[in-house]
Amino acid sequence: MRTGFPDFRLGSVLATSFTGTLSERYGDAVERIPTPHRLVDWLAVNGLAVDSCTTAQLELARELRESIHAAATAAAIQDALPASAVQVINDRSAQGRAAAILTPEGKRRWQLSSASCVEDALGVIAADAISIIAGERDGKLALCASPSCQAAFFDTSQSRTRKWCDMNTCGNRQKKARFNANQRRRSAE
Repeated sequence: MRTGFPDFRLGSVLATSFTGTLSERYGDAVERIPTPHRLVDWLAVNGLAVDSCTTAQLELARELRESIHAAATAAAIQDALPASAVQVINDRSAQGRAAAILTPEGKRRWQLSSASCVEDALGVIAADAISIIAGERDGKLALCASPSCQAAFFDTSQSRTRKWCDMNTCGNRQKKARFNANQRRRSAE
């Protein structure tokens, strides 16, 4: 991993983890894939290793990321999916070449060939986005309750009432802010 970059925020759902490569969208935005090499790192961490990435491929990745974010946000609030976002997701899915592999543990894993490129990895991410937005998986899309984040995430909790995209970041920040506000209010009394 290359140092000097913000840590990745990894989740259990590939598509929403990918949208998390731009966090704090409504605050001080944090770009976690600022360079082509950093996208290669993110893909490798997520089991989609590719050898290289160009600036043009990074732009394709960012376009897909923003399209997934827009479509997942619309789905979470039960709004119409933006046609342009749907088109980008579909295009990336159709252009990718990857094989679904069954692991010995009975899980599905995507496998890229040794000649795979960024577009193939983006195809896997787009296919994952399609499966969650289309409601094919057990869970529901929701939006982070943090006013500075509002990231779309896939809630697989039993009650489907999760509030934050990540308890260790947004959840802790919100709880800390609430605690500090209560402390200030008590001090003022």
